[in-house]
Amino acid sequence: MASLAEELRRMRWSLQGMTALVTGGTRGIGRSIVEDLTRFGASVHTCCRNETDLNQALIEWSKSGLQVTGSVCDVSVQLQREKLMEEVSSLFKGKLNILVNNVGVNIGKPTVEQTAEDFSVAMTTNFESAYNFCQLAYPLLKNSGQGSIIFISSVTGETVIKSSSLYSATKAALNQTTKYLACEWAKDNIRVNCIAPGITRTSMLGKWVKDDFQPSSSADERMTISLVDKVLENNKTFADVLSRIPLQRIAEPDDISPLVTFLCLPAASYITGQIICVDGGWIINCFYPLND
Repeated sequence: MASLAEELRRMRWSLQGMTALVTGGTRGIGRSIVEDLTRFGASVHTCCRNETDLNQALIEWSKSGLQVTGSVCDVSVQLQREKLMEEVSSLFKGKLNILVNNVGVNIGKPTVEQTAEDFSVAMTTNFESAYNFCQLAYPLLKNSGQGSIIFISSVTGETVIKSSSLYSATKAALNQTTKYLACEWAKDNIRVNCIAPGITRTSMLGKWVKDDFQPSSSADERMTISLVDKVLENNKTFADVLSRIPLQRIAEPDDISPLVTFLCLPAASYITGQIICVDGGWIINCFYPLND
């Protein structure tokens, strides 16, 4: 009986034998997702538009015993998206269990300052690419017999944050796409869910609080995070946000990735169409004094 119980546990809480594509997996939340899925047994392929960063990440993963493959791809370019999916189809023999649409950019400006180019870049990178990847991956997900799509959205898709009207619009679009595809593709045994992180300690946070922030040119994520930490020191915008988070800290990428993994597990097979905020309680706090 113990052996049977152990086997049942393994089947429900393992991704062994499953395949996954994670876009933008060399930094921040994406990197944490790649590593988490791999440790749970999935065969993971990722992409990055910078070949140097991709190769450095692949070397580091190999040294850590994580078998990850990757391709150079600018997800804002249609032909490159198509080429990536051809590579994934060949690598995984026409089947894909997991698609994580993680890539995103934030052009933080007041609405009247957003240009036509800003609009195009944000919509193409954040929304069009994710929507099209779902279209391209659909046959592979269907062929797997148990497909799961995860969108990485943002709390800005649910609420209002300063200088984020364009970014928020792209994330709200992902939220609605989640609901629609969850209904449309349920018949094909494809589940679709969305994770909406709050403020997370990545290079994007540095850019949000300081317009001229530049991440490290090195592939070393630790270098970039140290630069982010310096930007956050004594920053009023950041302090105001932190004062509204009940858990009194911002998220780390490793706070986001476990939920991605869970939603892809057989144990989560009845969960679909959900938008889940991972924000330390930030979005629910209208005004509850946290220092009382």
